[in-house]
Amino acid sequence: MTIGPVQLLVLGFDHPDFHGEIIEELERLRENDAVRVIDSLAVYKDADGDVEVEHLSNLSEDEAIELGSKVGALVGLAIEGEDNTQEGAPAGPGASAAGEQAPADEQMWDVIADIPKDSAAALVLLEHRWAVPLRDAIARSGGFRLGDGFVDPFDLVEIGLLAAEEAPDLRAMESAGSRSS
Repeated sequence: MTIGPVQLLVLGFDHPDFHGEIIEELERLRENDAVRVIDSLAVYKDADGDVEVEHLSNLSEDEAIELGSKVGALVGLAIEGEDNTQEGAPAGPGASAAGEQAPADEQMWDVIADIPKDSAAALVLLEHRWAVPLRDAIARSGGFRLGDGFVDPFDLVEIGLLAAEEAPDLRAMESAGSRSS
């Protein structure tokens, strides 16, 4: 099975007030086969730093059973009652199918520590289905990914893609929950 590029989105919420809008948008993207939500978790961190985890998903029941808790396995969250290992899978985060270990700094996604106390986060593991043909064309041409990232709104102003008066509001919206824990 071919899988597209996969991205882990970690979205913070100071005071979550969910009305289904995020799930609706992910469902719209899924219907268009642009992305597939492989797995998603809501992580609540109380004022003492204790963590509670809840599954969020727009997967069918069969897909959820097939995939298990991939986000939990990726970020090192043990979810009660789930076995995230599969026959033939590498032995733990950072291990490859060939038994090789990734460098220590690449072994675990330490996103849980980044969640401020007394807040919540949605961890969404997305497969970018739209990017499969592009990625394959790049590989056939001998290319490979050197890096990736989202571009800051003020950088978009610098190159003329965003009006200067829009950048402060967009940056504030994108990073509204950024605060120290």
